[in-house]
Amino acid sequence: MKRQFKEILNIILYLVIILVVTILFIRFVMQRTDVSGGSMLPTLSDGDSLFVDKLSYRFKSPERFDIVVFPFELDGETFFIKRVIGLPGETVQITDDGRIWINGEVLEEYYGMEVIKSPGRASDPVVLGADEYFVMGDNRNNSMDSRDPIVGNVHKRDLIGKAWIRIWPFESFGILKHQ
Repeated sequence: MKRQFKEILNIILYLVIILVVTILFIRFVMQRTDVSGGSMLPTLSDGDSLFVDKLSYRFKSPERFDIVVFPFELDGETFFIKRVIGLPGETVQITDDGRIWINGEVLEEYYGMEVIKSPGRASDPVVLGADEYFVMGDNRNNSMDSRDPIVGNVHKRDLIGKAWIRIWPFESFGILKHQ
């Protein structure tokens, strides 16, 4: 009887340890999130499931073209998934011909290849603060992003993390291309 009680106690302790490690992992290291909408097409599709790396931005800053996740309140809290275009201290402007300018130079990019029809608030130069990022969806003409004053610049402290790997659908499983 005593031995059975000890085994049950060991199993309970083992399960508690697994639960605590899982909670810590989800809280500080990795989070699963789903893509909702088409603002990141063709890179990400509606319904894709991703793992978000929550740890790396504690040690380094986001880089240009990283795909980041941040909370946004729009009919209840949701998460936005966008690509970093402008970095802290830079000036971002989108001209009438749809080109993105960073500090007076045209941004050479391989995402969002469509001509931007609406530069939004970036029709005038947008100067980013010390911890601010200018983010855009890859589907440039169907994305609510930093061009919209409601979203605006995104502060580093608001970034949940970097979208790292697509886990669903299985046929698209793999590490996400950032550069």
